[in-house]
Amino acid sequence: MGSAPKVFVITGPSGVGKGTLIRGLLERMPELELSVSATTRAPRPGEQDGVDYHFLTPEQFQARVAAGDFVEHANYSGNRYGTLRSDLEHRLARGAGVVLEIEVQGARQVRAAMPEAVAVFIAPPSREALRARLVGRGTDSSEQVDARLKTAENELEAQPEFGHVVVNDRLEQATDELVDIVQSAIGRPADS
Repeated sequence: MGSAPKVFVITGPSGVGKGTLIRGLLERMPELELSVSATTRAPRPGEQDGVDYHFLTPEQFQARVAAGDFVEHANYSGNRYGTLRSDLEHRLARGAGVVLEIEVQGARQVRAAMPEAVAVFIAPPSREALRARLVGRGTDSSEQVDARLKTAENELEAQPEFGHVVVNDRLEQATDELVDIVQSAIGRPADS
């Protein structure tokens, strides 16, 4: 990789496909590592503490906020999420490029704290497509879907704040665009 490890902030509304695109990025660029976020949300079936998230109680989370342990933290859909400074610094110290999958308010905090971070906004092809994806996941009630869509409306207006925007309409094309952005940022020639 280039002279210094890079931090890549991947953001966008819930349901836009950030996780799917990041999985494609990591498959094609295995030298990158995904930061594990902390959350107060309960684990979903199959999720493991320390692998999918660092699951914290609201009290534990607040104590870590008070101690300054987070690079960024945000409230989202009734839960708290954040990136632990120790996790990020550990990965960077090993020389890894680090991918953060975070919501827009957290991405703004990282951009303020780490202006060298490369920020990529993932956008849906349309609001209707976003609704269909959220409903299709089957993980949220109709009230939760409506709340996520309301939040998404505000988040979509933030696109111009970010250096790169990838529209996730066709998965392979969107993955190619994301890989190209990251390879360019680390000074690695694009795959031929």
